[in-house]
Amino acid sequence: MVNPRATNSDLTAKARIRNAAMDLYAEHGEERVSLRAVAAEAGVTLGLVQHHFKTKAGLRDAVDQLVIEYFAAALASAEPSDDPRQNAAARDAAVQKMLEETPTVVNYLRRAVLDPANAPTHLLGVFIEFTRSEIRSLRDAGLASTKRSEALQVMALMVRLVGELMLLPMVDSVWELVAEPADGEKPRLVIEVKG
Repeated sequence: MVNPRATNSDLTAKARIRNAAMDLYAEHGEERVSLRAVAAEAGVTLGLVQHHFKTKAGLRDAVDQLVIEYFAAALASAEPSDDPRQNAAARDAAVQKMLEETPTVVNYLRRAVLDPANAPTHLLGVFIEFTRSEIRSLRDAGLASTKRSEALQVMALMVRLVGELMLLPMVDSVWELVAEPADGEKPRLVIEVKG
């Protein structure tokens, strides 16, 4: 999979600023991070941050777009199949691999979607539009069912791809508190949307 983030030596100042913002937002939450802190983390001046992104909202939009680029790169790396089920499984596996390899994306998503200070979240809207576009392309290509409504497919896909990562911290905590050695391995969380 191509890493949309690249390495610091390959990056423009604008990309370094965006990456620093994503790291800080993932760790502390957007509302707790100033533009000045992002500038310091990126090794640039506050003026350069403002030159490239104008406002904190502009910087957040760039970070949200980077997250979408991670998902797009993961989906593009999946081996296509003429069988819709195999195609969906390959795409899900590619996204799961990307999420496992990029904990910053996972942490940013958790904060952006679950933190009440972010509601209604901008990222959720961007992610919905990206997912809708992907589903329409798959439907047009005959690689996704047209029997269910597009809205249900969007919701099911989003829940399937990111629902687990949103609930996993709670599952891990509960298991740590209640599990005994005789209980064996922690059960796997599986989320399904029916409709």
